[in-house]
Amino acid sequence: MSVENLAKSSAPFLTWLARWKKDLKPVQLSDLVAGEPSRVAIMCTDLVVGFCYEGSLSSPRIARIVRPNVELFKKAHAAGVGHFVLPQDTHSPDAIEFDSFAPHCVAGTREAETVSELLALPFAKAITVIPKDSIHPDLGTRLGDWLEAHPKVNVFIVTGDCTDICVYQLAMHLRMRANALGLWQRVVLPVNCVDTYDLPVERAEELGILPHDGNLLHAVFLYSMALNGVEVVAEVV
Repeated sequence: MSVENLAKSSAPFLTWLARWKKDLKPVQLSDLVAGEPSRVAIMCTDLVVGFCYEGSLSSPRIARIVRPNVELFKKAHAAGVGHFVLPQDTHSPDAIEFDSFAPHCVAGTREAETVSELLALPFAKAITVIPKDSIHPDLGTRLGDWLEAHPKVNVFIVTGDCTDICVYQLAMHLRMRANALGLWQRVVLPVNCVDTYDLPVERAEELGILPHDGNLLHAVFLYSMALNGVEVVAEVV
């Protein structure tokens, strides 16, 4: 298919997609908690120094979601939520993933550290960090153990980065796991607390790597998650 034909055939969907994203509604935290904050967990993936502030994969787009995540954490804690789980890239020096992405967030380096804004929260000791050596949150990690140890948690608020990579893997894993096990669970994704990076074609060609249209992929993967039963909302208020 030619570029012209692809653009023409995709235009109605892309117009709809932009309108759908713009019209997303917020959800009330009180409705998610519903008087039982112990049922709620915030799952925030990869809000680490290496994606926010320094390193080859850091991005100002990702850095901008730190503040709304901090506000969500504060709001949830004030509502009685006590489960804050952070699956985070903590790579081995020879991680297979480095064949696809530049080396990043190696264990023991500053890049692999949780952003200081979350660590500065007065309830930071309640945060559970789950190291991972791939984009998937539950392959070779302790996430499955955590989920099994907390069977009463049935509302998961998913945040972090990147929308189309680790956020997608996390949200879809939680949704598909619940579906497969026949569990009534909500997986809620507030758009103001997630984002992905942008790499224009011209710059990617200079670097000899794949380009990455942040705005398009952000929207498409939000849609894909919604299509699969993740509750995509504007924000949690």
